[in-house]
Amino acid sequence: MNKIRMTSSFVVAILLFVGSSSEILAGTNPNIVYFIVDDMGYADAGFNGSTEFKTPNIDQLARSGAILTDFYAQSVCSPTRAALLTGRYPTHTSAYGLYGPNVKQGFPLKERLLPQALHEVGYTTAICGKWHLGHVPEYAPTQRGFDHQYGCWDGGLNYFTHIKVKKLDWYRQDELCDEEGYTTHLITKEAVGLIEKQPAEKPLFLYVSYNAVHSPFQVPDSYSEPYQHLSKDRKTMGGLIASVDESIGLIVEALKAKGLLEETLIIFSSDNGGVYPDKYTDNSPLRDGKDSIYEGGIRVCAFATWPGKIPSGIRIGEPLHVIDWYPTLLKLAGVSAEQELPVDGHDIWPVLTQRAKSPHDEILVMGRSPEIGALRMGDWKLLVNPVSKDKSDERGKNKDSEEPADSPEDRFELYNLSNDISETKDLAATHPEKLQQLQSRFKELVENAVPLPNEKTTKRGND
Repeated sequence: MNKIRMTSSFVVAILLFVGSSSEILAGTNPNIVYFIVDDMGYADAGFNGSTEFKTPNIDQLARSGAILTDFYAQSVCSPTRAALLTGRYPTHTSAYGLYGPNVKQGFPLKERLLPQALHEVGYTTAICGKWHLGHVPEYAPTQRGFDHQYGCWDGGLNYFTHIKVKKLDWYRQDELCDEEGYTTHLITKEAVGLIEKQPAEKPLFLYVSYNAVHSPFQVPDSYSEPYQHLSKDRKTMGGLIASVDESIGLIVEALKAKGLLEETLIIFSSDNGGVYPDKYTDNSPLRDGKDSIYEGGIRVCAFATWPGKIPSGIRIGEPLHVIDWYPTLLKLAGVSAEQELPVDGHDIWPVLTQRAKSPHDEILVMGRSPEIGALRMGDWKLLVNPVSKDKSDERGKNKDSEEPADSPEDRFELYNLSNDISETKDLAATHPEKLQQLQSRFKELVENAVPLPNEKTTKRGND
């Protein structure tokens, strides 16, 4: 009898230990708050190595959960947001480029978005901040599953006047809204108000999508004052990040005051690598920045925290991708994964809670067209037609070759990230078998890639 009792106790202990697995938590309907910062540098927060900027609120959150050191996004804004909200690669959605005000269409309406899926199990869904998946009414957030919308449809707007290219870009419930205030403050105030009004019986999905720290790099002087010792541009960036850090702290305090923090999964990431690295942002030790398929353009600062569910104080070096949040969140919320369009992402809850290996055999990241991309398999990474943003490589040349970037033939580079995270030594010539292996797999993955929807979405601009 004692033996049976001991065995039962042991089983209970094991169940408690693995109680954070996706199988046991599936359908628990946690509140979900996703903070996405626009163009933030990989090393511009303390939790990821910054020694210049102070980010106490962000760091405290990061330390309370799992820091994701190998978390991938797309190289620019709209494609990352599309991947996050659908769990699908650009090769399947056509979201390679930008959905700005000059594009008379938005992200395809056939796609099932995360807020639409969460509606099925009773979530309140809200976006506060930047949308960037359609600048015409039929593609607006309230038409894509969000109960509540507040902020900008596009991006790159004036932080104080909310004007971009002589037009107001500020909306409430997808109707133009001329309000005074600094955008970061307004977004935060709106998010706090939504938390305070949230009915206790309904779970909340709150997508807080700051237009900071994107250009035009504007911030009240009080935030940049502590950084007088830095260059003008870095001082401004420090202020922008300080305003976001303060704002995230206020939202977390609102969750605490409402008694929701213990029931809330908080996720944080940038939407792509830092813009203008070394001048404004710090992506070290990664090469290049935004709009590049080198690590500095696509590996972003990220973490996830949920008290009592995700272990605190851990760093996870498994390769993960923003597409993974869609299936993970659907499972936690108890939403059916059955849908017409296949999902590319994987449930990463075991990685976050049980130190499981990445569910990916490979991770694909596309540039602004199907002809530009990167493939990571294990520690090996293939780049197809990369263009460097490095100041010492302004013509976009391969550092180890004199072949120009606009060659009619595909250009390939190969790196081993385990000992060359900065991608300084191209191994394509010395490891032909590995090169061929990754080339073959990349070709398979993009063979049936959907084409660009139209030329305008690939234009470079204020994204």
